[in-house]
Amino acid sequence: MSDSLKTLLIIAFLLLILWNLGAGLYYMLVDKGQTKRTVNALTRRIGLSVALILMVVLSIWMGWITPHGVGR
Repeated sequence: MSDSLKTLLIIAFLLLILWNLGAGLYYMLVDKGQTKRTVNALTRRIGLSVALILMVVLSIWMGWITPHGVGR
C-alpha cells in the first residue's frame, strides 16, 4: 500500500468522524431530544474513533507504517 493511500485512508476516517460529530450537534439542536438520532450519530463517531485507533496500532505492529517523533 502506498504512503499516499495510507494518508488518504486516515484522512477519510477523520472526515467521517467530524461528519458524525457535526451530525450529532445538528440533531441535538433540531430534534430537541425527541429522537435518538443524536445518540446514534455520536455512537458512530465513537465507533469510528476506536476503529481508527485500532487500525493505526495494528498498522504499526504489522510494520505497515512506522511512527516517528516530531523534530527528529
